[in-house]
Amino acid sequence: MGHFGDYQNEIYLNGTRGVLPRWPVDFATLEARAAAALSPDVLNYVQGGCGDEHTQDENARAFRRWGMVPRMMVDCTARDLSIDLFGLKLPTPVFMAPIGVTGLATQDRHGDRAAARAAAMTGVPLVASTLSNDPLETVARDMGDTPGFFQLYTPKNPDLAASLVARAEAAGYKAIVVTLDTWVTGWRPRDLNTANFPQLRGAVLMNYFADPVFQRLLGKSPADAPAEAIGLWASLFGKVLTWDDIGWLRSLTRLPIVLKGICHPDDARRAVDAGIDGIYCSNHGGRQANGGIAAIDMLADVVAASGEVPVLFDSGVRSGSDVVKALAMGARAVGVGRPYFYGLAIGGAEGAVHVLKSILAEADLMMAVNGCPTIAALRAEGVRRTAG
Repeated sequence: MGHFGDYQNEIYLNGTRGVLPRWPVDFATLEARAAAALSPDVLNYVQGGCGDEHTQDENARAFRRWGMVPRMMVDCTARDLSIDLFGLKLPTPVFMAPIGVTGLATQDRHGDRAAARAAAMTGVPLVASTLSNDPLETVARDMGDTPGFFQLYTPKNPDLAASLVARAEAAGYKAIVVTLDTWVTGWRPRDLNTANFPQLRGAVLMNYFADPVFQRLLGKSPADAPAEAIGLWASLFGKVLTWDDIGWLRSLTRLPIVLKGICHPDDARRAVDAGIDGIYCSNHGGRQANGGIAAIDMLADVVAASGEVPVLFDSGVRSGSDVVKALAMGARAVGVGRPYFYGLAIGGAEGAVHVLKSILAEADLMMAVNGCPTIAALRAEGVRRTAG
């Protein structure tokens, strides 16, 4: 049986024939390559965070404050990184986190479909964003047999919200991931300095424009009145959700519901008490609030408060070692964001596949050399807080 770590053997063997990797395996070089490939407006939107970007930077830096103590004399020749999530048996604990401008990552502006094809090629699930350049149905088809989840920015109009969720369920998505922290956008200086808000220029709004409820509200085809369609979208975006809305959300679907943005243990406990199926610990990569606390530093408390309810995690994940640390702290699955976006930017679906395979290879090998053949063994060892 092969392992994710075998990808490094493939790279080294290709090197003996003079074939070097087309794309980098480290995040710093990957980001630099993507910076050269992306237009300045898209690059700033993806790279940028809230305020002075302290929280965004801390998200990535904070992983260095946590470390593993290796265990020796453990047979790790056979390793298993598979997980169970919402009744699904998944080959990998990694998923592609939702990014609202994935559609702009590739030159053809169909980055959502490229990400879906990467999911099909790797078995890594994609959490498809409501903000997309392609309809959610098309993205689902491109994922093939790999499960996908649908991220919902809940609109103010309840009929439109119900329509989006119903379409996602009909298209075969396996869960609804409800984002809680983006009913209003945070203060993002990089975008403000260039007055750049892609959605107000008509980007990544296809799920709305293709929706029958949205079309009915508009009273005409969005293609015939693009400015009016954008204005309608802006007026409908961003319902403020409270705990009183849980019953309504549950009434929309039979699918598992995941709440994204939970960072306080009391919120996790309340979500569990309300019957929520999954907790998603995330501070939106530092793009929504500049409070200074790294998401990984809040993960353990959220996991402890969630009991048996699975906890998903993202924010600041740049490498396979980051994935392993989050898993060791109790995350059931770990989301990768900017790395796969950069892979799309420099190599389309194949570039994203390379990035995902590299992250999985590093995670697999890190578990092997630390004496953890399974995720259960990894969690039993846990991580230690390091100096600084």
